[in-house]
Amino acid sequence: MEPLTTTYPLKYSVPKARVFAVFLSMVLCTTTLCLLQHRFFKPKIKDFYSFEVKDSRGRTISLEKYRGKATLVVNVASYCQYTDKNYIALQELHREFGPSHFTVLAFPCNQFGESEPSSSQEIESFAKGNYGVTFPVFHKIKILGSEADPAFKFLIDSSKKEPRWNFWKYLVSPEGKVVKFWRPEEPIQSIKPEVASLIRQIIMKKREDL
Repeated sequence: MEPLTTTYPLKYSVPKARVFAVFLSMVLCTTTLCLLQHRFFKPKIKDFYSFEVKDSRGRTISLEKYRGKATLVVNVASYCQYTDKNYIALQELHREFGPSHFTVLAFPCNQFGESEPSSSQEIESFAKGNYGVTFPVFHKIKILGSEADPAFKFLIDSSKKEPRWNFWKYLVSPEGKVVKFWRPEEPIQSIKPEVASLIRQIIMKKREDL
């Protein structure tokens, strides 16, 4: 008489295989999603025009409206040894090259010698009343330290040059990249050729696109 032999299935073998298969599928799906996200949903690289700022009345303004122009961004102050000379020169520059292809963007700041103590609306009135400025004068901001305005911080990080006083100037391309910077004491004549060059590029590109 043959001995009885009973074959028992390996306990838990099937469930373990299923768990492993599910786990492997999840890993593959996650990896695929990450690759697709990296390829098709890359984080947008910031440029100057991708930021929002506030106007003199505290209303939010998108800098996107200036994309396609050459812009000269300046930290201004009303009571500084450079105030008269710079406001006159900036308005002259804006009048000569703006507003179709170029604009000056003024950002008041009180971090240098406390030379901009007034409110934003008072600063705008001062600039328009005393120097006839026709370019935008925005809300008073901080440009140094942890509370620095993001748009101005972008200029500093891009140029690797932090303002040491009022009326530092950053020339921004139509694509929102920092092209060059100038210190407050540098003459307007050194800025004009750079602005003119950018404007020529803008006009040529528009002609090519026609």
